[in-house]
Amino acid sequence: MNSVNTNVGAMIALQQLNRTNTELQEVQSRINTGKRINSAKDNGAIWAIAQNQRATSSSLNTVKESLSRAVSTVDVALSAGESISDLLLQMKDKALAASDTSLDTAARSALDADFQSLRDQIRKVIANAEFNGINLLKTAAASLTALANATGTKLTVQSQVLALGGSKITITNGAALSSASVASTMVGLLNTSIANVSSSLSSLGTASKSVTQHLEFVGKLQDTIDAGVGNLVDADLAKESARLQALQTKQQLGVQALAIANGSSQVLLGLFR
Repeated sequence: MNSVNTNVGAMIALQQLNRTNTELQEVQSRINTGKRINSAKDNGAIWAIAQNQRATSSSLNTVKESLSRAVSTVDVALSAGESISDLLLQMKDKALAASDTSLDTAARSALDADFQSLRDQIRKVIANAEFNGINLLKTAAASLTALANATGTKLTVQSQVLALGGSKITITNGAALSSASVASTMVGLLNTSIANVSSSLSSLGTASKSVTQHLEFVGKLQDTIDAGVGNLVDADLAKESARLQALQTKQQLGVQALAIANGSSQVLLGLFR
């Protein structure tokens, strides 16, 4: 029906043009942000999955920080323990030399002075074997805990108390080389202490390696999660670019179609001339 009141062709052309403009805005948004899904409005299910994975990835940053502190703490204790082991070896040399009954009093006194200086140095090393307020070597040292994953599971590193007079280093704070017989007994105590410290260092070394490996794993896990989120929400810009060109052409054609439809009512004027 020819009518000037209702232009069906113009209505259809306008609907198509509006739809094209909506799609064009969507493509432009994807190109601007680089994302196919920017909000829950775009795709609620995918957005929710991606948001949950983003939360996990963000939590893993905290896990990595905790593990990094743990690695540093254990490495400080390990470095201090190695220094203590070296000091014990030097003390054993002094004690062994002092056990020689042919030494005179002056020579033994000199060895004893060196021995006590090394002994005191062990205390200083232990006192300074601290990182972030945690010392794994001091008396009554607590075990170290760190976050292992985003759910809050803990990773534990056992402390290794290397204080003088403890169960591992059996020589006391007042140990000295007062005589050849005492020096001979001290050699045995130092042999035991050296073996105990070596065992403790082995445990710390294994713990440091384990925590470091777990830290590397968490980093790889985070990268994998981030890549998965990208697969869910990132836009294919090559595809969107091609779609943009098509929609721009379609928009121009829609404008022309609307202009033609709007001009159809002018044709009716010819019927009245």
